[in-house]
Amino acid sequence: MSTTITAQPGTPFIEITREFAASPDKVLRAHTDPELVVRWLGPRGMEMELLEFDARSGGGYHYVHRDDRGEYRFRGVYHTVSADRIIQTFEFEGAPGEVCLESMTLIDLGGRTRIEGRSVFPSVEARDAAVASGMENGITQSYERLDEVLA
Repeated sequence: MSTTITAQPGTPFIEITREFAASPDKVLRAHTDPELVVRWLGPRGMEMELLEFDARSGGGYHYVHRDDRGEYRFRGVYHTVSADRIIQTFEFEGAPGEVCLESMTLIDLGGRTRIEGRSVFPSVEARDAAVASGMENGITQSYERLDEVLA
């Protein structure tokens, strides 16, 4: 399955659509169970360490990705975690203060799930920097790994 990532020029938005061959409850569990999250979140070749992970409304997360080039830290808070939606903030600590708001909706396709996600960056420049950092590759590889976890 392919991942569609849209970043219209001149806007601070990134939209992501992806389908998974699993029910919404399994896809949600893969996003909220720390033992599963470390198995798929991030590009291949990265080791992930959770420093904090409380995937419920009002909770937060803080994690590190490491490879032979260094480490990359991320953090955020969960505003809403429900059966069909996650709303959270996301910040790469390499760009402090450039916090984006992310929402993800899980749509039941009858045994399959479509994720529709939207990230809102504080500026077009911040969005463009995220795109230039290779985030598309990281998202695509993460979702490929999520397919493997859900199989």
